[in-house]
Amino acid sequence: MGENAASGRPNRKSQIVAATETLLRERGVGGVTTRAIAEAVPCSEGAIYVHFKDRVELLLAVLEESLPEMLVPLRALEMEVGSGTPLSNLVTAVRGLIRFHQRVAPMLCSVLAEAELLERFQRSLQDAGKGPHRGVATLAKYMKQEQKLGRIATSVDVSTAAQMLMASSFFHVFTTRLMGGKERLDVKRLVSMAIGDL
Repeated sequence: MGENAASGRPNRKSQIVAATETLLRERGVGGVTTRAIAEAVPCSEGAIYVHFKDRVELLLAVLEESLPEMLVPLRALEMEVGSGTPLSNLVTAVRGLIRFHQRVAPMLCSVLAEAELLERFQRSLQDAGKGPHRGVATLAKYMKQEQKLGRIATSVDVSTAAQMLMASSFFHVFTTRLMGGKERLDVKRLVSMAIGDL
């Protein structure tokens, strides 16, 4: 990431996004100033505004950059319907969600602390039809398809199960960061509880 294919030089926009993400992790939203970003890249503060109209747009781009970490394992579920086992497929997907949440939880918590940024972020998600509900819907759709194949019991409420998996992933990451713990989430047990036994 970050190289201009034509010239072999680093891509300035990618460098700005990467530097901003690092600052968000280290300092929170309050520490993400154009001056700090410019020093980290390095570039002029004016160069930032060539690519982003304001700080909020830049912060939204940072969050957008991390989305593939959630989308890749969830999209992979669509190809796994009827193959492997629902348990192993969902374990893989939830582990992907945990990696995504580990990356974005500090940023999302920072977003919640700044009213204007939160409002713009909410609008951005609504306008693009994005948000956690999409990931939950993907999990539920996969489980519904496996139910039709008789591989997940029809007694399982797939919507609730999907919400449980998404929420458990985020809550585990949040509490681990908050309390400084090192406990690993037993993903296999979590998925087993969500989908039950056939």
